[in-house]
Amino acid sequence: MSARLPSRVTALFSLVLSALVWACGAAGSAVPLPAPEADVAAGPASGPQTAVFAGGCFWGVEAVFRHTRGVHRAVSGYAGGPANLADYATVSTGTSGHAEAVQVTFDPAQISYGQLLRIFFSVAHDPTQRDRQGPDIGSQYRSAIFTTAAEQQRVAQAYVAQLQRAKAFARPIVTQIVALPAFYPAEDHHQDYVARHPGEPYVMINDLPKVAALRAGYPELYVEK
Repeated sequence: MSARLPSRVTALFSLVLSALVWACGAAGSAVPLPAPEADVAAGPASGPQTAVFAGGCFWGVEAVFRHTRGVHRAVSGYAGGPANLADYATVSTGTSGHAEAVQVTFDPAQISYGQLLRIFFSVAHDPTQRDRQGPDIGSQYRSAIFTTAAEQQRVAQAYVAQLQRAKAFARPIVTQIVALPAFYPAEDHHQDYVARHPGEPYVMINDLPKVAALRAGYPELYVEK
């Protein structure tokens, strides 16, 4: 864009964008939330476990969990709909039944499922927005937790109830908690998108502030990558 604009217009655009990034970064601080009263216990010989979260565009959610201590892998993808509709063009219509989701593979000896829930609710997205996150609107951007085990469902439901009792948010939590039918990885160019496109305006305004909020709000759980 800048190559086609006069230098003064480019400079003005950069100034406005910088102001937006600063404002969004300031507003993107972690919501202070209590630790979960219930959690999934890690067994003495527990291996890696998986969790699946949906909270708007998967780029930002994936970036947050990629920077979370104890997370081995975070993959953007689709959950909630059938296999034949699990592609970006179809999911973007909002008619596939899928939500943009992130599959998180983590070491329960380093971070618990409950701690991942706390990050999901306080940093990765706004759980009070139904079928949207920020500028993205549609059922594919809904807030959802796709559980992979009965214990995950129990802990997720208990934490939502705990947050509601504590009035942690000004509006009710609308997050769906459903058993994961299947997870379908997204196309390659969506993976690790934030790290590969840090200068993209959408990423600067919507995604990088989430990573900054993780670093500021949970320094003990943040890892640089």
